[in-house]
Amino acid sequence: MSEIPARATESAYAPDGARDGSASGDAADTVPGTTPPGDAMWQSSPPGSIYDYIKVASFSIGPDGLIDQWSLRAEHLFGIAADRAVGMDPLEVFIDPDLRERGQRKMAEILDGREWTGVVPFRIPDAGHGRRGKRGLAEVYVMPTRTPDGEKAAVCIVVDVRTLRTIETDLAASQAIFSQSPFGFLLIDPDLRVRRANQRFASLFGGKPDDHRGKGVHDYLPRAEAERVSATLRRVLETGESITDMHVTGFIPGSEDRRHWSVNMYRVHSGSGRPIGVAWLGTDITARRAAAREAAAARRNLALLNEAGARIGNSLDLETTARELLDVVVPGFCDLATVDLYQGLLAGDETPHGLADGSAELRRVAYASAVSDAPFLGTGERVGVGAVHHYPFHSPCAVALRTARPRSVPAEEGGLVQSTLAVPMVAHDTVVGLVQFARTKGSEPFGDRDRDLAVELAARAAVCIDNARLYRREHERALILQRSLLPPGDPEASGLDIACRYLPGNAATGRPSEVGGDWFDVIELPGHRTALVVGDVMGRGLRAAVAMGELRTAVRTLAQLDLEPAEVLAQLDEIARGLGAPGGPAQALGTGVQQATRAARRPREADLSEVYLATCVYAVYDSVTRRCTFANAGHLPPVLVEPGENALMLDVPPGLPLGVGGEPFEEVEVELPEGALLALYTDGLVESRDHPLDEGLQAFVGALTDPAHAPAHRAETHRDLEDVCDRVLNTLDSHHGEDDIALLMARVQGLPADSVGDWTLPREPRSVGRAREYARARLLSWDLEPLVDTTELLVSELVTNALRYGEGEIRLRLLLDRTLVCEVWDSGLVQPRRRRARDTDEGGRGLQLVGLLSAAWGSRRTPRGKTVWFELPLPGGETGLTDPAEALLSLF
Repeated sequence: MSEIPARATESAYAPDGARDGSASGDAADTVPGTTPPGDAMWQSSPPGSIYDYIKVASFSIGPDGLIDQWSLRAEHLFGIAADRAVGMDPLEVFIDPDLRERGQRKMAEILDGREWTGVVPFRIPDAGHGRRGKRGLAEVYVMPTRTPDGEKAAVCIVVDVRTLRTIETDLAASQAIFSQSPFGFLLIDPDLRVRRANQRFASLFGGKPDDHRGKGVHDYLPRAEAERVSATLRRVLETGESITDMHVTGFIPGSEDRRHWSVNMYRVHSGSGRPIGVAWLGTDITARRAAAREAAAARRNLALLNEAGARIGNSLDLETTARELLDVVVPGFCDLATVDLYQGLLAGDETPHGLADGSAELRRVAYASAVSDAPFLGTGERVGVGAVHHYPFHSPCAVALRTARPRSVPAEEGGLVQSTLAVPMVAHDTVVGLVQFARTKGSEPFGDRDRDLAVELAARAAVCIDNARLYRREHERALILQRSLLPPGDPEASGLDIACRYLPGNAATGRPSEVGGDWFDVIELPGHRTALVVGDVMGRGLRAAVAMGELRTAVRTLAQLDLEPAEVLAQLDEIARGLGAPGGPAQALGTGVQQATRAARRPREADLSEVYLATCVYAVYDSVTRRCTFANAGHLPPVLVEPGENALMLDVPPGLPLGVGGEPFEEVEVELPEGALLALYTDGLVESRDHPLDEGLQAFVGALTDPAHAPAHRAETHRDLEDVCDRVLNTLDSHHGEDDIALLMARVQGLPADSVGDWTLPREPRSVGRAREYARARLLSWDLEPLVDTTELLVSELVTNALRYGEGEIRLRLLLDRTLVCEVWDSGLVQPRRRRARDTDEGGRGLQLVGLLSAAWGSRRTPRGKTVWFELPLPGGETGLTDPAEALLSLF
């Protein structure tokens, strides 16, 4: 409250009302014409009084025109202490010299008893130490008075004009806030009541600004929100801590739309520093929140699409791809989802019946739910995963399949699901299935943006599923081709018990993969010999399978020529080098010099995709001698397990892979003991990403190291060998699925000595008859009397030919196993050639007769000459015997 000098008296010219007002220290809040209570007369000004901001100073002037009273406020305003100011001439001290004359006239008028009000420029005397006094502008109110002695004096009330101007500016700014601000502004008192509201706030909540005075936050906000805001207001009042960007939700009169505001709060103080309330500045952010939700939804959808691109299509399996789609959308996009694919497409049909009109059968391949005990989607009866079904013709799902456009499925009354989208899966303008997205009650129904996202997700999954379907079809075709090129069933061989396994890549993991070029073969050769072959064409896919088929066919052809293993691999190398040549493998059957010349002329920049490389191991086993000859073209070494011994890898020179050329192949001959186990295999069995080759080979050898006994019976031998194959596959990492696996095992079961007849005959005519006698006697000892006549006749023909056209001594050998084989050996190099005799020829029908009476016949080169042989089926077999008389008559 402003102070008045104690010695000041009222002016004789002041009216009574003015005198009453001057006697009160708080006349501002009284109502004119009323007398406030006595206690209120002496209370301090209320918070926010103008006197807290306007510092009013006072001093008095005596009859002599000098200062005789100086208030504390005057000391603060002018910076001069009372003991110094008393006795000073205010005109001499505070007024510039050029204004003193006018000031003296005014002083004389004041001392003469006149009141005066005006603005006076003043300066404060120098404070010493070379510092200049400051200048100012004061509004002065001079009131005449009298001393106790009756002399005229004056009381001066002084206000700093600069303070007044500041207050005026602040009032103008305050008025602008309340009338012009685009933001809602409230001044809330300590009782949490609105003391003042601006026009913007009133325009939102109705009425005039004064109509909101005295209201609380509960009059504007829902109860829970009002309680939260009230607690925040109390905290701001108590702590003085400002609140920034507090989000408040409510409604405005006349609208049911929820509105959102961003509110800033801070405590407001009076000029004396006392809290007088809280300032509330609110901004409507409803549109911004909506835009933020739209942006968040767009970001969420984009993130969902990115996740779909990363997670869908990692597998080429149809069911796995469908499950990947549901893993992405549940629960991020919907609460329930199912995927149905056309059954015909899954079965490999190109255009299943009913595909165009949506009536074709579908199979449910995937289902996902984020809600426990949620029903399966679909109309009609419940459809489980794996079940085949179809939708009614006029149902939304069938319409979606026919039109290839999404459809909304009405919710069942009283059900859990409130919104369902049926979206066709379209790939390359072909509908491959249907995916249904559903949201349960309590979730937001699907909107247009959700519909577009669902279509995009279904399209991405459809392309992946269609690619997987096409890949599965091609894979199955290649696999059929590959299996058709492998030996059917369980191969049989003379003197060997065979067991084999073939696992395509990824067969164990259930994921489709490209077929490889692994193959094995068991080829029966003349003389109860057997060729064992295992090979691997480098690369994968249909190309590798076709190359494997060509090489396998070439191996069988070359084997029938009865070439040595090294020669077979040499010819295969030429064929492999010719597979990528313009002439193809047919030209590779030509001479090696021609093929080498073509290879040398082939441009270096030839496409590497036309290069065919393969590894192969070729072995020929003789069941009579139990000797096996190996040749290797870059393949893994065979493994041999002798009875009672540890498994070991045979030291067969690996050579170069087929298709490289330039180096000859070496042969190694090994005698195999009775009951020994021989294993040929491909690298898929012993090598994977997790297991290097050396480690795999050691594990393979270890799996075969178990004592290999020779069972008493052949049936037991086969069962034992099958168990060995299974044990090896279970022991090794054969389920990695990275490469094909081919495993060929053979248990050595040589021909018994009593099943072999071997005689040496001199080069003389009597040897023909002697050969017939040997053959008859041995056949009778084997209880093969039905074959005696035919065998005698054919032996006589072959021995006679050996005497006529051969060289050196003659060797006759009879072999009994599943068939009867007769061999005649001599040292001549000229191969017999069958020709058709004319009716007038007396000879030349011997080989014709051999061909008519035997099941098979032929000749082969040996290191010391040649061998001519024929084969007869045993009595009681599937192949009947030829009557010799009818055969002789057919020659004429």
